[in-house]
Amino acid sequence: MNGKAQWSSGCIDAVNFLDHVLREGPAQKYVQIKKSFFDRGENRFDLGEGIEAFKGCFASLRPCLSQDLKKTLTVNVDVANGTFWRPQALGRAILQVFKVQDISNFQAMFMSAKKGDWKKAILRKDLARFKRLSVTDNGYNKTVGPNTWVIDELIGQDAQEYTFPDPDHKDKQPKDRPKVSLFDYFKRKYGMSVYRNIPVARMTKKIAGEAVHLPLDVLKIKDNQRYNTKLSDSQTSNMIKFAVTLPKERWAAVQKGVKMLDWAQDRYLQHYGIKISTQPTTVQARELPKPQLTFGGNATVQERDLVQGRWRLDGKKFIAPAPVVLREWGVCVIGGRGSIKQEQAQHFVQQFIKTFESHGGKFAPDGKRPPIVQGNLARGGEMITDVWNTTGNHFNARPRLLFFIVNDRNVDVYRRIKKSCDCRYGVASQVVQSRHAATAQGQYLSNVAMKVNAKLGGSTSWARSLTIPKLASKESQMTPTMIVAADVSHPAPGAGSDGAASFAAIAVSADVNYTRYMAECDTNGSRIEMLTQDNINNHMGNMIKKWMGTVGKGQPPKRVLYIRDGVSEGQYNAVLTEEVVAMKECFRKVGCKTIPQFTVVIAGKRHHVRFFPAQGAGDRNGNPRPGTLVETGVTHPFEFDFYLCSHVAIKGTARPIHYQVILNEAKWGGEELQQFIFEHSFQYVRSTTPVSLHPAVYYAHLAADRSRAHENVSPVSSGKKEQKPEKPKTQTGSSKSKVEVVPLLEVNNSGNLRSVMWYV
Repeated sequence: MNGKAQWSSGCIDAVNFLDHVLREGPAQKYVQIKKSFFDRGENRFDLGEGIEAFKGCFASLRPCLSQDLKKTLTVNVDVANGTFWRPQALGRAILQVFKVQDISNFQAMFMSAKKGDWKKAILRKDLARFKRLSVTDNGYNKTVGPNTWVIDELIGQDAQEYTFPDPDHKDKQPKDRPKVSLFDYFKRKYGMSVYRNIPVARMTKKIAGEAVHLPLDVLKIKDNQRYNTKLSDSQTSNMIKFAVTLPKERWAAVQKGVKMLDWAQDRYLQHYGIKISTQPTTVQARELPKPQLTFGGNATVQERDLVQGRWRLDGKKFIAPAPVVLREWGVCVIGGRGSIKQEQAQHFVQQFIKTFESHGGKFAPDGKRPPIVQGNLARGGEMITDVWNTTGNHFNARPRLLFFIVNDRNVDVYRRIKKSCDCRYGVASQVVQSRHAATAQGQYLSNVAMKVNAKLGGSTSWARSLTIPKLASKESQMTPTMIVAADVSHPAPGAGSDGAASFAAIAVSADVNYTRYMAECDTNGSRIEMLTQDNINNHMGNMIKKWMGTVGKGQPPKRVLYIRDGVSEGQYNAVLTEEVVAMKECFRKVGCKTIPQFTVVIAGKRHHVRFFPAQGAGDRNGNPRPGTLVETGVTHPFEFDFYLCSHVAIKGTARPIHYQVILNEAKWGGEELQQFIFEHSFQYVRSTTPVSLHPAVYYAHLAADRSRAHENVSPVSSGKKEQKPEKPKTQTGSSKSKVEVVPLLEVNNSGNLRSVMWYV
């Protein structure tokens, strides 16, 4: 840290060792999950479905550049929110997970699942969340008392069906003993009548080489066990309510965490002579100047609205209205509980037309009377075909836009719609909820209009820089620049995630003001974080050609700003040696004689650094104001990194984005790059607020998430027209295991859908 030796892997090992010392004491007193600790006595918050949450304390030791520019060590302390199984009878937990009131309902589900292939049953997959769960028995065996077990699997047999060699026949070898059912054994041995028609639990423990099987009735979930599976929608909603706290409350929780860690009395820290100050770090921040947010007709947003981080679209026209006169479009009202009536749908359509036109959109005269089709979910993919055909026949032309009014936030219905529209028909689609369509309020309609405008080739606003012309050289400002962002999303942990596909998306700027972005997506192996070479070649190559044909006027960019999301510090080198090398090769393959200079920035949001402004220095909630930049005090001692808070946190404590520049061939100036990233947060195409991340990263997120709808699998309801994959591709990348993952269905480009922002 004093500069007397090179910063090496040995230094990193030393920091990691000290980090382990820091955790050793708390780990013996509290429940530890990675770098977080949870006190067993903390108040619980019920999330529903057998799961609860409670707060803990995160602590991590790291090197940093202090406020007085000294290289030092610091401890990052923050609040941690953990999800845990509720300690209760295992049978009761299962009823809660499957949302059934009575054991007979679950018995019916189990019996139904067994009629088919149990290995492929959805119930078996859902029960997999109980794997590796520690349970205790109720002491049914009085001679040995209660035991602790770990569940290996809930099997497809009940207590009557599962049989094993009767252990009471000790005079015979196990293989020669008569078989007895688990039900009969418990009845005879312990006088217990256990439930039938529910699965039996196989344990990891073996006795005489055979796995132990126990009925669910006698098992109870042990306390303080982490819940690893993805939360349901209702659980997620409850978790957000629990986790989101205002800065004042969060700061109190952080201070409570520091007391909980009790460094002064930690015998491991004392042994190694480590002393940690309990005084919080004070850092200097500066507020970056705001851009001039411009709409059509040179209308601008007032400075006070930019400072508050929220503005309205009333009376404003899009900076680039969709270049089409909308005529060929249709609306599908999906029937069922919560569906809206025909006259309500007509009112919504007329109000949308009025709103879209007020923002600069154009309709042909007969385009103001689109067909409204009643949709039936039971028809599956054919429902979308009905809307496509009805709209096409009505206008005697290929549909350009389809609206779907759905009754709830059912993700399967949403993906079914998007799969057909994106991949089968290549048509832009917009899904709205019936409760919003019924009220047709102005702000909501404006939000929908922003999305539709982008899907038809337009953009919302432009953040005109008043600052960069003063910071950057004219040469830098005039250099043709392409912005690229990438994101890889992985399957949620838990049931069915082994071997499941990861999804990658690449977004590329599509105009000189960076207001519009192309995006392409595909599978990326299984749990592989680095973009595969196939994805870069197949998808980025397409977008480079489009960029050169439109933005570049036949020429490639001189520089590329590559913003990468979601990689850890240990993967930075792989980004440079795998992804950037493959991207440069991609430019060569499309015929570029001069390869653009790359500047690579890692955008990190999964960190525990929060800023609490001094009195009067923040917004009304006590959060940093948009544009708050921190360059010292918590940043890396040797690298170029910074924290930027570009958005307004409406609820809770604002999380700044950590940007780290790991390559700068294009020689961007630090201040220019910081200002450039901040200003772009104001021109996210579907928002009337600045966003926390650079919009290109958000677009890559959206495209990666949408790609889940393009999986090459036939849904239960329909899909007989979906094409089959030509061949599975094997993706290994940086992964140790070889997993074959099928490519996604391609986005149908017969309507030029890939050239617009189809994913927003």
